This record gives sequence, structure tokens and C-alpha cells, in this order.
Amino acid sequence: MALTALNSFVIDDSLHTRLPDVSIGLILASVSVAPSPPELLELLEELSRMIRAKISAEQLPEIDQLAAARRAYRILGKDPSRYRGAAEALVRRLISGKPLYKINNVVEINNLVSLQCLHPVASYDVERIDGEVRFRLGHRSESYKGIGKEVINTEDLPVFADTLGAFGSPTSDSERTMIRSNTSMIVNAIMSFMGPAHLEVHIESASTLLKAYAGASIIEARIC
Repeated sequence: MALTALNSFVIDDSLHTRLPDVSIGLILASVSVAPSPPELLELLEELSRMIRAKISAEQLPEIDQLAAARRAYRILGKDPSRYRGAAEALVRRLISGKPLYKINNVVEINNLVSLQCLHPVASYDVERIDGEVRFRLGHRSESYKGIGKEVINTEDLPVFADTLGAFGSPTSDSERTMIRSNTSMIVNAIMSFMGPAHLEVHIESASTLLKAYAGASIIEARIC
């Protein structure tokens, strides 16, 4: 059964015990997926230029949000240089001079919010989520086909998992629940490894962008 409410999302005790500061800002929304309008792309490019001008590779370990994600991965036994959080991967791509991929309006909004808050941000197709979702540790030998990538081994990574298994993480998401042109309902997730501080602000920013550039109707928002 497809996800119908955000109370179906929980942080598993096994993960919360090891990472007590993990928090997630969630938005459930109906959307119209389309190519990004010029105004959205310009907002993304403007922020990208600012990041290139202000941040160097040497400064990345000093950024609190990125440092918290790297610290969390080390606690879980994962090498943060191999398994980078999505926000750090975006920033590194920009400061290396590479452009961001242009996919669709929802994905571009994810990237914009992630670059604003420097936390990993993802959106998932609600129709492809089955039952309760737990944010938990990836199981031994658990994996999924990543978006534009080979099979990703998620053992000991923080992962979103439903009754069908893992489908997303702060590093990379699966093809199963990715946003497609016919996606009509999404859950947007902002993943923080430094507690819930400012997540309400980031939820508001994401909601505003989704309304403006993806025709969104916000059904529910919460922090867990």
C-alpha cells in the first residue's frame, strides 16, 4: 500500500541510538513534474556562483553541516571520502568547476534547498513507496540500483526502507522511487545529522519553492 501520511516515517531506534542527533524534515506534496523554468535555473545558478566564490575545498571540513554528516558516517564505520553525503557531493562538484545536472523541477529544487541548508535533500515518488518507512541502518548484503549509478551496497549506511527494502540514503537514491515525469505525489526529506535546529526554516523554504516552481499543494509537513 502506498504511503498516505508522514506518520508512516520513523527513525529506527538502532540508528537513533548510534546517531542521537539525526533528524529529518519531511514534506508530503502533490506536484507537477516538468523541465525546470528559467527562473528556477537562475536561482540555482546564482547560488552556485556564490558557493564557487566563497568556498574552497580546504574549507569543507570546517562547515558544520558537512562535518556532522562526515562524523556520522565515521561512527557507522563508513569512509566519508568514499560515501559522501549528497550536500557535500554537490558542493564539491561546483567548486571543481563542474555544472550541476539538469533533470527536472523537483530535482533542481532538491539541489537548491540542499545548497542553501548544506544537508542532504531528496524527493521520492510516493506511489512507489510501500507501507511504513524506517530510517535505519542498511543491512548486510543489502543494495539497490542507484540513479545513474551501478548497484550501491548500503550496508551500515543510513537508509530509508519500506516493506520492499531500502530505497534511499543521504548519499544516493534508488531508481525504484526516483522522480519521473509522471510522478504526482512526493515526499521530500531534509536529512540533518546535527539535530532539528533550523529544519522548520528549511521545510518552509522547500515548500515555497515547490509551490512556486512545481505547482505543489502541501499536504503535510513534519520533523521526526
